[in-house]
Amino acid sequence: RLPEVIHVSGLSRSTIYDLISRNAFPAQVSLGGKNVAWLASEVSAWMNARIAARAQERAA
Repeated sequence: RLPEVIHVSGLSRSTIYDLISRNAFPAQVSLGGKNVAWLASEVSAWMNARIAARAQERAA
C-alpha cells in the first residue's frame, strides 16, 4: 500500500506518482475499486537498482 511504499522508499506520494508516469518506478497493482498496492519485490528491485547505479557512478 502507498503508506508503506512511502515509508520504505523515503519518497513522497507526488514523487512516486511522478516517477510512475515516467516509467521510472514500479507501477501499482489494482486491488479493485480505488485500492492499489505495489509488489514488495518490485519496489525492492527498484531500490537495489538505484543503489547499483550509484555505485557505478562513483566507480566511473
